[in-house]
Amino acid sequence: MSRLADILSRAGLNLYLGLKAWATPVAFGVSALVDDEAGRILLVRHSYQKGWHLPGGGVGPAEPPATAILRELEEEVGLVKSGPPEFAGLFTRKLGWVTNVIALYRVRGAAIAFKPNFEIREILWADPSNPPPGTVGGARRRLAEFADKTPPAPYW
Repeated sequence: MSRLADILSRAGLNLYLGLKAWATPVAFGVSALVDDEAGRILLVRHSYQKGWHLPGGGVGPAEPPATAILRELEEEVGLVKSGPPEFAGLFTRKLGWVTNVIALYRVRGAAIAFKPNFEIREILWADPSNPPPGTVGGARRRLAEFADKTPPAPYW
């Protein structure tokens, strides 16, 4: 293949991959099952969406997901210390035309110094077998799995 043909082929591939990424965007996020000594799970209430959620957020460019969940917990709920994050599963969530891939981690031995902030208004330690009213579907499913009430599902 000539040099020009090689360049055009690569340009075409890059254009194709760029259009594919635009047409089918995927975001990578992390969430955590932060449990205390009593077996309760930490839930958060955001300023910008309704209901109780598991804490978490986005993974930055080239950021390892286990590092991202610790960063998010520090930013959102004031994580002071914890054991290392333990990978618990990978899930898919579709929101309109965007797909999220969420890595779920279990974080044990967490010490938290929460102060309400711009993103997180309040926190709650919940019994995973009996989540509070308003717990969103994805968090409710993860709590049921954590409490061994249901088998793991691939969707958030």
